[in-house]
Amino acid sequence: MVGTKSEIFSKLEKEILSLQRFKPLTATSDDAGLAMIRHAFPNSTFPLGAIHEFFTSENESSAASFGFIGGIMASLMKSGAPSIWVSSTPFIFPPALKSFGIDPHKIIFVQPKKQKDILWTIEEALKCDGICTVIGEIGEVSLIESRRLQLAVEQSKVTGFIVRRNPKNLATSFVTRWKIKPLPSAFESSLPGLGFPCWNVELIKVKNGKPGSWQMMWRNGKFELIKKQIFISEERQRKIV
Repeated sequence: MVGTKSEIFSKLEKEILSLQRFKPLTATSDDAGLAMIRHAFPNSTFPLGAIHEFFTSENESSAASFGFIGGIMASLMKSGAPSIWVSSTPFIFPPALKSFGIDPHKIIFVQPKKQKDILWTIEEALKCDGICTVIGEIGEVSLIESRRLQLAVEQSKVTGFIVRRNPKNLATSFVTRWKIKPLPSAFESSLPGLGFPCWNVELIKVKNGKPGSWQMMWRNGKFELIKKQIFISEERQRKIV
């Protein structure tokens, strides 16, 4: 009877997640190293067809966030579909994306100057089901605007990454919220030069999941865990969120 109840609860959980538009992660994404943090997400599944929000405060944390996003994108773009990058400034150096296994010519870079044009471009890009991922750099997003973006990806199944620098409004309907900070590079003892990029990856909020913090690096085309995961306490979650 216990086994039967467990199976029923598991089936109901999957049905609920399906209604909430959680799409299973593909095997190629697991190859990129995301499997090591999958238990933080609902049903141990990284949410696709959803919006992931990143908070940054300075150029260093922005660069770290883009690097982490690049690692996820590299796996998702193995499907062959292109991505769209929306920003008001050319902060990203496209050839550098090759270090994450991304071909720059498969990304469409759009640079609107006004805030309202950036938001409009992001929303229209998210509606296109022929796109794999959309990365948008924007400051403020209202709760209503975030709901519109989330509704767009629920229809198109596109995965979105919204990077916000020093945001004032914290009330959004995005599925996750992250903070990525750079760590000193990891070096191979026998190799000179620059080491592997390392980050402190903090998952502040995740719907129906378990927030946590990890120290990770990008090596040999995938994420690797540096340090044992430390979960954020519920009290700290309330303070941060």
